[in-house]
Amino acid sequence: MEVDGLKRTLAALALVLALTGAAFAAEGPIKIGYLAPLTGDNAASGTTEARTARMIVDEQNEAGGLLGGRPIELIVYDTKSRNEDAVNAARRLVVNDGVCVIVGDLSSGINIATAPIVARGKVPQISTLGTNPLVTVDNKGNVRPYSFRICFTDPYQGALAADLAYNDLGKKKAAILYNVGSDYAHGLREFFVKNYEKLGGEIVADEGFRETDVDFRAQLTTIKAADADILFLPGMGKDMGLAIKQARELGFEGSIVGGDGYSDVMIEIAGDAMKGTHWVSHTYFEDPGMVPIYERFQKRYNDVCKEFVSTAMAADAMYWVFDAIRRAGVDEGPAIAKALEETKDLKLNHATLTIDPATHNPLNKAGIILRVDDNLERKFYKKVEPK
Repeated sequence: MEVDGLKRTLAALALVLALTGAAFAAEGPIKIGYLAPLTGDNAASGTTEARTARMIVDEQNEAGGLLGGRPIELIVYDTKSRNEDAVNAARRLVVNDGVCVIVGDLSSGINIATAPIVARGKVPQISTLGTNPLVTVDNKGNVRPYSFRICFTDPYQGALAADLAYNDLGKKKAAILYNVGSDYAHGLREFFVKNYEKLGGEIVADEGFRETDVDFRAQLTTIKAADADILFLPGMGKDMGLAIKQARELGFEGSIVGGDGYSDVMIEIAGDAMKGTHWVSHTYFEDPGMVPIYERFQKRYNDVCKEFVSTAMAADAMYWVFDAIRRAGVDEGPAIAKALEETKDLKLNHATLTIDPATHNPLNKAGIILRVDDNLERKFYKKVEPK
């Protein structure tokens, strides 16, 4: 009897320990992955995103974490602005780290490349600035069940840029300079051309360059010879700064308009050549909803938050994730994906977010036009509401 009693006691103790261990495991950290280009051409934007995400997570942990006090663990990997590195990083986050959701990358091409990884792992991924339609839907128009975005799309910003060029600036002959290897550039170029020609404008030059090019003088000479009165740049970062600098050095006097790839890095490269350029954007530095976050960023990192769009999109993507985890009630990918898809009228800092279940795109997001003034400061030009 004593032996049987001891066995029962040990069995009961083992059960208690097992249940306690399971409960303790359930109270472990909520793991969130973040993909950003910390090195490479887009490092300024990517580093800003990662810093912002870290700040937002630390603030949430100080406020008590999520799901009854569980801490959040942010796991950040450098995509190096390259698809192959991003795919490997996404695989590590899903398979090795066991994250329940991924935020980033900011690139359309990278998010398209990682979509199969997150779909197989059933881990939702939110692109911060990936505007190509194929980020969230496949070539057949079917929604990617685990791919989302917080930004507007190329069809919308292409229409905004075309309207700005043709109607606001009164330019009727456009030239385009774009990276032939970029999904982002291809998509934005396509929708600019479609809308500009529909308005009555003419594309007089359409010049491409390769990913590694830094000298665009041959293409810009062709553009100048075509007598274009506006140059559209569907690119981002360093390439655009170099293109603008070289265009002005060659004597191109027309207007210059770009998409949401604007970065203050362009001003550092192009200098005075940036004066008078216009850019489509998701927000603006003076946005009252974002100013408190910019101020906290500046205080924490002693940085004036030059890449303010990256801070805005990263911060609100994290807040969106927190909201989805709360509504899901668990840190499990499928449940979080469902909550993200069902997002409606979520008040964030730069916008109010409602997601279209058929596309996983935000509905009715306004666009902002920025203009670089004579003091080389990017200023609010106008806000455009969807029609």
